[in-house]
Amino acid sequence: MLNKTNNPKVCISYDSRIKSKLFACEAARVLSANNIHVYLVKELMPVPFVSYTTRKLNCSAGIMITASHNPSKYNGYKVYGSDGNQITLEDAQSILEKINDIDCFIDVNIMSLEDGFNNGLVEYISEDIINAYEESTLSLSIIGREKIKNSKIVYTPLHGSGLRMVTDVLRKDGFTDINIVNEQSFPDGNFPTVDKPNPEEQEALKLGVELAKKINADLVLATDPDCDRVGIAVRKNNEYILPNGNEIGILLFDFICKNLIKNNKMPKSPIVFKTIVTTEMLYAVAKKYGVQVIDTLTGFKFLGEQICLLKDKGEEDRYIFAMEESYGYLSSKEVFDKDGVNACLLICEMYEYYSSKNINLIDQLENLYKEFGYYQTELNYYVFEGVKGDKIMKNIMKELHNHKLEKLLPSKVEEYYDYLSSKMTNSNNEVIKLTLPKSDVLKYVMEDKNSFVIRPSGTEPKIKIYYTVRGNTREECKKSLKMLKNVLSSYINEYSKEK
Repeated sequence: MLNKTNNPKVCISYDSRIKSKLFACEAARVLSANNIHVYLVKELMPVPFVSYTTRKLNCSAGIMITASHNPSKYNGYKVYGSDGNQITLEDAQSILEKINDIDCFIDVNIMSLEDGFNNGLVEYISEDIINAYEESTLSLSIIGREKIKNSKIVYTPLHGSGLRMVTDVLRKDGFTDINIVNEQSFPDGNFPTVDKPNPEEQEALKLGVELAKKINADLVLATDPDCDRVGIAVRKNNEYILPNGNEIGILLFDFICKNLIKNNKMPKSPIVFKTIVTTEMLYAVAKKYGVQVIDTLTGFKFLGEQICLLKDKGEEDRYIFAMEESYGYLSSKEVFDKDGVNACLLICEMYEYYSSKNINLIDQLENLYKEFGYYQTELNYYVFEGVKGDKIMKNIMKELHNHKLEKLLPSKVEEYYDYLSSKMTNSNNEVIKLTLPKSDVLKYVMEDKNSFVIRPSGTEPKIKIYYTVRGNTREECKKSLKMLKNVLSSYINEYSKEK
């Protein structure tokens, strides 16, 4: 929510991408020339710090210059409302209309950054705020920061903004054996050691795993350039295994719940938030602990929006965790975007907790599968570049909205969710209204409870398909997943050729 006030203030930060600092300073020059007070970071900072600081300094809005985990040729402009959450779709449309109303060559006021500082309209964010964010993160400790922790950790910020915050928080929490991947420790928007600085990709953790093998480390952490996502590799029998984003989230959620109950801190009527493309396994685990699950559209801004709504009602204590399949997690009530610093702390504490019980984290994941059934998730995407590709992609989605796929699927569709028309149709042809915002997204749930979500990407020329299959064994899951993927792949490839 953008805050309209007579004394507007804006927090601005940036990550390590090419010209990120320049773009941040240019934003400060424009805002200060329009008599808007600017709080500017002295050095690159993670995304969650902007969310926190926007609220902490009572700002009207926050700005983060970043393109997250995308390749080096990209950069972007991320806007937060006064509540510290990413702006709503309505606010984004309002801003776009204002942009379209001006001539960017003659209608934009600007002053030098030096004048902004001299006039008191621009100031650097103080170390006190940085320390306050770190202390806020440390308050999320599950097993207690007073205990010295023995896990041997390798960390890489992937040339991004996480190095200071992640290592500060882990050391203050009692982790003493933290080893940095030197080749990836320095900020560099060219990301010279990786094709994509994305912790979802196995290649991004390659150097971290190599260092871990040399020093026999227990755990590898990798955060993306703006430090809102984190991927891991876990040592088991001299191998390093990379759980996917859903598996990390399930492990964290179970770990948080069991310790909240153990310490008599589980709130009344607890809630966990997830996106509609995140694993359905969360429902099974949540049922065990008596936690309500609330689904949102894809994108952490929708999760943050739900946390803000709880806060507005004075019910923020009900919220215990939020997660999305793309390696984004949050347990803080002071940040409203996914937080890689928060997640690194929880992951390391979780590893330490199970190690103290002689349980390997990968074995604990297997224990959860044995308890709740096997779930396998996978993301596939199809690229459609250029004007022709965009037309094909739109036509594919149009056909899918017209129920062209159901007869080809290996199992009968039990529930069909169309988020563009805001309705769910079940196998009895009963129609139920959906309350989530309209979005070009379809979800299919079949009689065998396998499901998939299909949607066009909001930032790339891609159609994305998110699969979740269930079974009594891994092999059963693999078989079901292969069948589903073959159907969808054939459909999309054939349709693309015809058009």
